Amino acid sequence: MLVGALFAGLVFGLYFTLVGLGLNLVFGVMRIVNLAHGDFLMLGGFAAYGLFSAFGLPPLASALIVLVVFTLLGLPIYYLVVPRLLAARDSEMLSIILFFGMSQMIEAITTIAFGATERSLPGRLLGVGPVILLGQRLPSSWVYSAVVSAVAVVGVYLYLYRTRLGTLTRAVMVSRDEALATGIDVHRVSAIAFGIGIALAGIAGVFAPFMLGSVTPAIGAGINIAAFAVIVVGTLGNPLGTVLGGIIYGVSLMLMQTYLSSWANILPNLLLIAVLLIRPEGLLGRQVRRA
Repeated sequence: MLVGALFAGLVFGLYFTLVGLGLNLVFGVMRIVNLAHGDFLMLGGFAAYGLFSAFGLPPLASALIVLVVFTLLGLPIYYLVVPRLLAARDSEMLSIILFFGMSQMIEAITTIAFGATERSLPGRLLGVGPVILLGQRLPSSWVYSAVVSAVAVVGVYLYLYRTRLGTLTRAVMVSRDEALATGIDVHRVSAIAFGIGIALAGIAGVFAPFMLGSVTPAIGAGINIAAFAVIVVGTLGNPLGTVLGGIIYGVSLMLMQTYLSSWANILPNLLLIAVLLIRPEGLLGRQVRRA
């Protein structure tokens, strides 16, 4: 049971890395808290359900469509909202209020349009039968979702460290004012990062029916708590630190569900409290600041 829980935890950890990755990227570049992150994930799940119901598209094809559409969707949202936030005296607090309102609006509109019924996708869309890894049997849909999550993490790494745009993005993450003083178009760089952050949430939503069982319009709040637990553990503002946070969260979740299932739902809160009390800067905080 222990080995099985650890393997399942690694798979879920990769998925929850994807869940938190976009949120941490947005915070790292703009220092704003996107409380609508979970709702964009929910919209990604509904998009996958709609594309399958209407056109029979498999999740991988839906993920590519969501990647493009959600990135483009993020650009106008950024220019309509974020520059005004960043000009405010307390942009972080104002972002919490504003994106909380956006979250409530998205949930309400989705509920009115589609109802509160749970939506799910058949597991056979991501393979039939279990995948055996070192003697452990895991649902093929979990493994495929974890592989897509790993590919997304590699894509973000290449974007940040192997492209000129990524270099500019990291410069903005270090100091927005200094980046602006050197002639970097911080709004263009930030808008693209914001779009990528929303797209990552949407892609996580495509695979949410397989990893979480289903999606509903009200799923956003719970997703936000899990995503915050992941990025706080891995260090706020360090997108690649999300990998560590996701693995710790996934393994902890599977161990809790295996041995203390009645306590599993409070795991995100326990992780947040523990990290904030013991190491508020996150597990990689000190190393990031020395760099």
